[in-house]
Amino acid sequence: MIKLGKVSFLPIGLAATAAALSGAAAAFSELEPKSTTVASCRAAEGYSASFDGRRTFLLHPDQLRIIKARRPDDPAIDAAYRQMIARADAARVREPGSVMDKRMIPPSGDRHDYLSIAPYWWPYPANPKGPYVRRDGEVNPARDGNGYDRTAIGRMSGDVQALGLAYYYTDDERYAAAAARAIRAWFLDPATAMNPNANFAQAVRGREDGRAEGVLDTNAFQPVIETIGLIAPAKALTPSEIHALEVWFGRYVDWMQSSRNGRDEQAAKNNHGIWYDDQITHYALFARRLDVARKTVEAFPKRRIVAQFTPDGRLPAELARTRSFHYSIYALSPAYDVADLAACVGKDLWNWRDDKGRGLRAATDFLARYREQMAAWPYKEIKPEPGELDRLLARAAWAWPGSYGTTPEGYPIALTVRSRAAVTP
Repeated sequence: MIKLGKVSFLPIGLAATAAALSGAAAAFSELEPKSTTVASCRAAEGYSASFDGRRTFLLHPDQLRIIKARRPDDPAIDAAYRQMIARADAARVREPGSVMDKRMIPPSGDRHDYLSIAPYWWPYPANPKGPYVRRDGEVNPARDGNGYDRTAIGRMSGDVQALGLAYYYTDDERYAAAAARAIRAWFLDPATAMNPNANFAQAVRGREDGRAEGVLDTNAFQPVIETIGLIAPAKALTPSEIHALEVWFGRYVDWMQSSRNGRDEQAAKNNHGIWYDDQITHYALFARRLDVARKTVEAFPKRRIVAQFTPDGRLPAELARTRSFHYSIYALSPAYDVADLAACVGKDLWNWRDDKGRGLRAATDFLARYREQMAAWPYKEIKPEPGELDRLLARAAWAWPGSYGTTPEGYPIALTVRSRAAVTP
């Protein structure tokens, strides 16, 4: 039996879904931390054995079951639920998007290839038609809209996630059917499916047709994988379609390992490298490529924690940014994902530390010192985001029971524990 303890849940991450849930707030304070849960992630089968056949990897069945059971009696949970349902209802009647919707054509000439532009690159005023120049932390609004695929991939991911959660909480198969329809359009329908590559992601005019950093755009696919698992009982996707999706993600894993952009992103020494590991581990598990998942997880302590973290918990590459606080959290969030995914292959990264003290816990402790003390943050931060650290620490409290205090009143809550920022640069 699952006891009730003290932990909070993170908001759904994608911009549109997070906006829909931003008004929900409560001290979701009677949930039991991870140590007493009974479900376990089992390699490529994920949580399916203890989650009614739902093959999720990041969404934990015990957490979702508690929220589902408590909703009728908890006004804050119910408020978040109603906003999520509103998002799902809108998604249910929306025409599914695809890479075919963009106005611009990729350099390949194939509209099935994903195309986006880099967020922090702008026209140079003295030479507007020349190569773009970088303005760190300032987003070029041209990246949004229907000219490229960046907006469409975020909308698809947010819609699919909201629909999957709506099906889980309501058992209404119309939501599962709509999620399956959107998934088919983006990945399976030969007329609209994206090619499994990110060759032309985050392009920079006059400099690069696509960059390694563009691999980050495809973390939008992580909620899709979790939704495929959530809607399994509805059988909205056939076994052959699920197999085809596994093949698609297997091909994308191959692209991540073999392409120039993929290899360069893996070599990144900042949050991009961590997000790469998060994605490839997740996609490899879904595609039943356990060799890739295990290899990535086993390399993670040395490749990421030792190389990118200091013993006192700082992430120097992120602290050099104009949004240093945001990027410190943005690097730690996918590291948390990798720790959860590592459990699927029998490795504990949550509590790993080297002989100098480097580890996820030290990095979390460093940021936790600035809880409600942003004025004391000693690095540059041009755009503080209220609640960003609270969401991270709510998840940390699940990983390390009894740590970081009771969740205060006013923390934003939602109906899932996973934070996903697919379109954040």
